[in-house]
Amino acid sequence: MTRRTVRIAMNGVTGRMGYRQHLVRSILALREQGGLDLGNGETLWPEPVLVGRREHALRALAERHGLTEWSTDLDAVLADDTVDVYFDAQVTPARVDAITRAVAAGKHVYTEKPTAADLAGALELARLAEAKGVKHGVVQDKLFLPGLLKLKRLVDGGFFGEILSVRGEFGYWVFEGDWQDAQRPSWNYRAEDGGGIVVDMFPHWEYVLHELFGRVTSVTAHVATHVPRRWDERGEPYAATADDAAYGIFQLEGGAVAQINSSWAVRVHRDELVEFQVDGTHGSAVAGLRDCRVQHRSATPKPVWNPDLPAAHSFRDQWQEVPDNAEFDNGFKAQWELFLRHVALDEPYHWDLLAGARGVQLAELGLRSAAEGRRLDVPEVTL
Repeated sequence: MTRRTVRIAMNGVTGRMGYRQHLVRSILALREQGGLDLGNGETLWPEPVLVGRREHALRALAERHGLTEWSTDLDAVLADDTVDVYFDAQVTPARVDAITRAVAAGKHVYTEKPTAADLAGALELARLAEAKGVKHGVVQDKLFLPGLLKLKRLVDGGFFGEILSVRGEFGYWVFEGDWQDAQRPSWNYRAEDGGGIVVDMFPHWEYVLHELFGRVTSVTAHVATHVPRRWDERGEPYAATADDAAYGIFQLEGGAVAQINSSWAVRVHRDELVEFQVDGTHGSAVAGLRDCRVQHRSATPKPVWNPDLPAAHSFRDQWQEVPDNAEFDNGFKAQWELFLRHVALDEPYHWDLLAGARGVQLAELGLRSAAEGRRLDVPEVTL
């Protein structure tokens, strides 16, 4: 086997998502398995170059994992001709400038979402990347969850017949930070820092709905800040200025309707932190992060409404588990592998900056819908 090295500037890996999912569970996991097998006797070896603003954090992280390359000087890293790919997991307000500089330096770009604070900025990034001729991709990790892969299998196999509706429930209780530490960073709850559950989650819902069921053609949203006071990482109280809950209705191309509730102020009473129920003329399914259960029309019971009698059966027991039928890797790692194959072998890849712009558009329109109290059409995004 011959080894081919790809050097990846990884910006923002001192943060929770950038560190856990992208550095440790994706790039370092690829190195632990001996690299990415490209076929024809060739292996792609990812070499991370850690980038960030906090020198002590970068040094500690590099030492912890036996890495030797890190820098607080992004421009110097981008000027290095041996660096092939720029990855961004920073806070959203810092993303457009960094990606613009990376594209100008001729680097292939892979980035977390949202790609920008508004649609205009997101589209400009896509235009710049296309004009420069660099490859570009946006993290759309939910598509690689085992539960949603099983759901996609059902859709592709025609299990549902005509799909009528999609119902999604996402969220959990994020502690305020006073008597128990918050499990999310404080900037998530400050609109001025790019926080808010709409900006965070509507881009996810856009690509999940788009890829599995059809393009979103209209949105109606209501948002709330249910917990107006929180405590930051230093234990100081602050006003939560960003929305921590969003309730959305999405009309889909083809006629199906999706309803998705997203909240960081809800206690979980379901099997997984996110679940989608899909109802069709021929059958229904409930999919979470890992599991998926189905009920075909031939096995659908005939409930009768009678509040005077207790339920005689467990409704959950009347559903059938969908088997794995495959080995599922970490979703972030799976998408990294596809993007690196795109870079190395020019294999097809469509989760690009234009797809990322669709997510930004839906978040922008969702916030506007909530502010104006009306349904808004979602135009098709093009360059």
